[in-house]
Amino acid sequence: MEVTEEVPSVRAYADQPDHERHVGKENRTSISEFILLGLSEQPDQQRLLFGLFLAMYLITVVGNLLIILAIGSDSHLQSPMYFFLANLSFADICFTSASIPKMLVNIETQHQTISYVGCITQLYFLLAFGGLDNLLLAAMAYDRYVAICRPLHYATTMSSQRCVLIMSMCWALTNIPALTHSVLLAHLFFCTQRAIPHFYCDISALLKLACSDTHLNELMVIILGAIFLTVPLALIILSYARITSAVLGFSSPEGRWKAFSTCGSHLTVVLLFYGSLMGVYLFPSSSDSVQRDSAAAVLYIVVTPMLNPFIYSLRNRDMKGALRRLLGNGKTLSSP
Repeated sequence: MEVTEEVPSVRAYADQPDHERHVGKENRTSISEFILLGLSEQPDQQRLLFGLFLAMYLITVVGNLLIILAIGSDSHLQSPMYFFLANLSFADICFTSASIPKMLVNIETQHQTISYVGCITQLYFLLAFGGLDNLLLAAMAYDRYVAICRPLHYATTMSSQRCVLIMSMCWALTNIPALTHSVLLAHLFFCTQRAIPHFYCDISALLKLACSDTHLNELMVIILGAIFLTVPLALIILSYARITSAVLGFSSPEGRWKAFSTCGSHLTVVLLFYGSLMGVYLFPSSSDSVQRDSAAAVLYIVVTPMLNPFIYSLRNRDMKGALRRLLGNGKTLSSP
C-alpha cells in the first residue's frame, strides 16, 4: 500500500524544475533505503514474474558457465577469439547477477526496498560489468579484423601477452565510469521521495530523486557516456567496415561466405547489446514510456546475456564439439 501511494508523487517530483528540487540543507532528509517498484504492482503477476525471471537467470548462469568451462577445458579453443568470449560470458554472469537475485528476493519476500549502500553498490557493478561487455565486444571486433584483414600478422598481433594486456585494459577502463558515478552519487542528498520505477538502481532515476545539485553528475554522465559508448562502437563499426571491404575483394564466393560467417555471431550480439542499450539510455523518458523503458532494460540486462551462449554455440562447430565433450553426450549437441 505504501508503494502505491508513492508512485504519483515520485513522477510529479521528477517533473519539478531543478530550483524546486534542489532545496536547502534544512529540508534534506538522510534516507537509509530506496524502493524498487519492479515491473508490475499487480499481486497476481508476482508469481509469474518470479518464475519467469528465475528461469531466465538460471539459463543465463548455466549457459555462460558452460561456455567458460568448454573453452577452458578444450585445447581446440585456445585462441584469442575464445579467450575474449570466455571473459564475455563471465561478465554476463556478473552483470545479470548484480540485479536479478535482488529482484527475485524482493518478489518472494514482498519487500521492495534496497538499502542506500546496496543501491550504490548495485549501480557500481551494473556499470562496471555492462561497460566490460561493451569493451569486450570492441576487442572481439578488432580480433576479427586482424584475423581476416591481416592474417599473416595475426599470431604476433594477437599473441597471448597482447590478449592479456587488452583484457587488463578493459578491466581497468570499465572501472573509471563505474567508480566516478558511484562516488559522485554517494555525495548527493536525497529527499523523502525514494521510489525508483525500475527493478534495479538506475542512475537517471536516482538523479531525479536527489534534492541537492546534480549538474556535475549529469555532466559526467554525458562526458563518460560519450567516451565509453561511442569510442568502442566506433571501433566496432570501423573494424567491420574494413572487414567488409577486404571480404568483398575475395575472388572465391566460398571464401567470402566463410569470412562473413565467422563474424555473424559477434554481429548479432553487437546489435542486441547496442539496440537494447539505446532503448534504455538514449531515448527520452516520460510518464508514458515506463513500460517501454522496462522492456528495454529487461532486454539489456536479462535477455541479451541469456541469448549470448546460444548465439555463439549454435552455428559454431568447434564450440558445439567442445560442449559435447564437456557434457559427455555426443547426441545432444551433434553437428549437422
